[in-house]
Amino acid sequence: MAIEANQIVSLEYEVKDGDTVVDSNVGGAPLVFMFGKGQIIPGLEKGIENMAIGEKGDVLVNPADAYGEYNPEATQEVPADQFAGIDLELGMTLYGQAEDGGTTQVTVKEIGAETVTIDFNHPLAGKSLMFTVTVNNVREATAEEAMTGVPAENKPAEGESCGTGCGCH
Repeated sequence: MAIEANQIVSLEYEVKDGDTVVDSNVGGAPLVFMFGKGQIIPGLEKGIENMAIGEKGDVLVNPADAYGEYNPEATQEVPADQFAGIDLELGMTLYGQAEDGGTTQVTVKEIGAETVTIDFNHPLAGKSLMFTVTVNNVREATAEEAMTGVPAENKPAEGESCGTGCGCH
């Protein structure tokens, strides 16, 4: 039976770029999300829609359905003095404030005497990813989950903040 929109899905996964494991929750907390709401990458969501509880499978996700194609123009040279106090290394990930006020992630691509080249592409942009997934559970959303889009498993415990600055407690 196909997983349907607005159902709550729980997954265990390992994702590889070639032979390199780039992320995994195996042995840890499952990934819990509302199906059909764009809460996971589109190619993975499409790849699991016909899976059932307990089923394990491999899902190959192409760049366009994952983190997008690599854009060689999404780099910027920044004066090196803007990184004063930071021990820069090639390939390191930095976080800053985007123009819209949100957080943006960049990768250090080149370190020169006067400038640093940063890359705004997601580190997995342009890569085909192989997900090995197990569907742990599929259930109907509660009325509150359907309204908010947030599975109960992802809500902070009483008295805790969700960490997003959204004002929840």
